Order: sequence, then structure tokens, then C-alpha cells
Amino acid sequence: MKKNSLSSIDRLTQEASKLTKKSESYKDDRFWKLEVDQAGNGIATIRFLPAAEGEDVPWVRLFTHGFKGPGGWYIENSLTTIGQKDPVSEMNTVLWNSGNDRDKEIARARKRKLNYIANILVVSDPKHPENEGKVFLFKFGKQIFDKIMEKLKPEFQDEDITNVFDYWTGANFKIKQRKVEGYPNFLKSDFEESSPLLGGDDKKLEEMWKKQYKLNEFVSASNFKSYQELKSRLDQVLGGTSDATATAEAFDEDDELPRSKPAPAMKQKAPPKVSSQDEDEDDEEESTLDYFKKLAEQD
Repeated sequence: MKKNSLSSIDRLTQEASKLTKKSESYKDDRFWKLEVDQAGNGIATIRFLPAAEGEDVPWVRLFTHGFKGPGGWYIENSLTTIGQKDPVSEMNTVLWNSGNDRDKEIARARKRKLNYIANILVVSDPKHPENEGKVFLFKFGKQIFDKIMEKLKPEFQDEDITNVFDYWTGANFKIKQRKVEGYPNFLKSDFEESSPLLGGDDKKLEEMWKKQYKLNEFVSASNFKSYQELKSRLDQVLGGTSDATATAEAFDEDDELPRSKPAPAMKQKAPPKVSSQDEDEDDEEESTLDYFKKLAEQD
């Protein structure tokens, strides 16, 4: 042992380094995220890019669940993203239709979160100028998506239709994030006047197009666990029981709007089959699944 003491230190240091790298593995360097100051304010300019080669739509929609129960964390993609039944959504339907306000609070805490993912070009990033001129993936929520739709489908007749994803007739997006009542808010963000990207240089645009990321991987069936796998994990998180009223705590630090915490659980009678709470009240607020994963790793 005495002879091997130095080599033991080296081995321990190497193992510790591996653990550190593992704890940081949740970060996907393909994604760009606006960095904010201590007050929660940030500003940058980005350009939404058209569909990548072989794809038809320049964004994908991804539903996720992130909450903590008595048996740990439930951090999973929702099968409703690909049009399949999901155990959390089914359980939320039972809770929502029970007629019990406490059950509804529990359902809200487990509610699915909606993210959109698109390719962007970073035009200006004051906090990280090294990102400027590079293509990234960008994950965003309802407030920003509504800004896009206001351009694609204007509400008033005197407003011009703008395909903000177009290289030549699109527009830069000035993203402004601020903290409102403790939560990120993007309502002051807006599009600039239409302008050709990279001066309309076809050669440069083609080079950039080839750098764009495929989005379909995020909604591929291989990116989702099976119903039974999710059901088993859900039972484990709820304390080894299928009781729908087992309490769960939602962590939504990146949500655009605050949400209520669940009240103490209360046993309910079997409800009639009515509509799904997830379908009636889609949670289209920005949420970062990677953030939940980070919390789980630190737990």
C-alpha cells in the first residue's frame, strides 16, 4: 500500500474527474441559450433558419414531464409528442376529471411542458460574441412561438405576412428576456424588418444550410421509452404505487409563468371518462428538460 500510495492518488483523481464530467453530461453543446445577468435580463439577436435538408418543417414540438415524487424524479419525454398514449397524461385525466380541486393541483404539478426546437443563426450575442455567426439549435416556448405566428399569420389585414424562417425575405429576431414576478418573460422580444441573411450570398447560405441540424431525431420513436417503461418509472416515482393522488413536486424554474404547488393529496372516487387535462389545458410554457436532469443529478 505504501509503494502504491502515489499511484492510488492518481487513480482517485482520475475517477473524480470522470464523475465531474459525468455530472456535466446533461449539456448539449448544439443548443444555444441566452445568458442573462443577475437581474434576469438578457438580450441577443438571432435568425430562425429554414428546414434542414430532407425535412419539411423548420421546427419540431416536444412534450416532456419533469417532477419529483416520493420515489425520486420523473424526467421523461411524453409519448403524446408522437401521438401515443402516455401514463402521466392518463393519470392526469383521472385527477382532472375527479371534480376535486386538490386533485387538479396535483395534475397541474405533473402537467406536460411544451418546447419547440429550431435551427438558428446567432447574429449578436453580447455575453458570448464567440457564438456569433454560428448555427445552433434553440429551444423555446409559447411566448416566442406566438411571435413567430404573428408574422406567419398576421391578425390584421394591414400587416404583411413574413416567413421569418426564409433566408431572403425573413427577419432577425431581437430576443429580450426579463424576469417578471420571478419568471423568465420574452414579451418584449420582436422581429426586425425583413432582410436577406448574409447579404443574400447564395454560396454562404448553402454552406450554412449544410451545417444545420436535423430536427426529426427529437421526435423519432427511438427517442421515447415504451409505455410500459414509463409506467414502471412513474409507479416508482410515486412511491411504488399506482395511486394517482400521490403528491409530486414540480420544478419549473425556466417556465415563462408561475405555477401552483400541489395541495395535500386526497382520495377520490372513480371519475367518469371525460376529456384529458393535458388536451384541455396544454402547458405551452418554456421549460428546459436539461435543467430537471441537472437537479436530479444533484439530488
